[in-house]
Amino acid sequence: MPAPKNNFKAALKAGTPQIGCWIAMANTYAAEIAATARFDWLLVDGEHAPNDLRSILDQVRVIEGSGSTPVARLPIGETWMIKQYLDAGVQNLLVPMVESGDQARALVRAVQYPPHGVRGVGSSLARASQFAAIPDYLKTADEQICLLVQVENRLGLSALDDILTSDVDGVFIGPADLAADMGHIGNAGHPDVVEAVLDAITRIVAAGKAAGILTLDPDMQRKCLELGASFVATNIDVTLFANALRGAAEAGLALVPD
Repeated sequence: MPAPKNNFKAALKAGTPQIGCWIAMANTYAAEIAATARFDWLLVDGEHAPNDLRSILDQVRVIEGSGSTPVARLPIGETWMIKQYLDAGVQNLLVPMVESGDQARALVRAVQYPPHGVRGVGSSLARASQFAAIPDYLKTADEQICLLVQVENRLGLSALDDILTSDVDGVFIGPADLAADMGHIGNAGHPDVVEAVLDAITRIVAAGKAAGILTLDPDMQRKCLELGASFVATNIDVTLFANALRGAAEAGLALVPD
């Protein structure tokens, strides 16, 4: 009995566009609501949301029971942390701030068992193997892990071609941090930023890797998909919730005369 098949990874490899949403409420109930929305994938954020491994695992569990695929973003790409996420059964990882090919290759080693990698062998204790109920887990896990790395500054862009020679499954471009690094903080729509992002997407696709992005701009979403981006997040649960509540408050208050 092998490790569970990763349909998200298979879709990316086939170039089938996957539309997703950022999940940053750090709340299982909110994640469960998001899981009813029928996005292809939901990103549980451990970098900028107040999550830890336990809260991420709780959200991953409820998403797994839906038609959406859970992806988890680590706060940082440390080998020990990657090991914990993988043992918890998270098959799809997004690692922020990757700036070199050597860093990307080290991350690839972190998600693979020896002799190809350095992932610690403790699967008999792990949810990933259904607590040793999957007898072939150790031999089949590597091919089902999807490693996505995030390039989000000029240093990362300058190393993009080298990063693309590694065995990462995909590269995600982070427009917000890139805009800040380019001197346009808070303005991911600046023409220079847009040009850099679209150029990166083109290079990633040409290298045969999955290209990804989070953007709330419908025009930018379409452009990235037209270039071949295969995992595109189109919204954020926190933003949707905040905007809906503020709109509801404004409409309600407008019912009362000054």
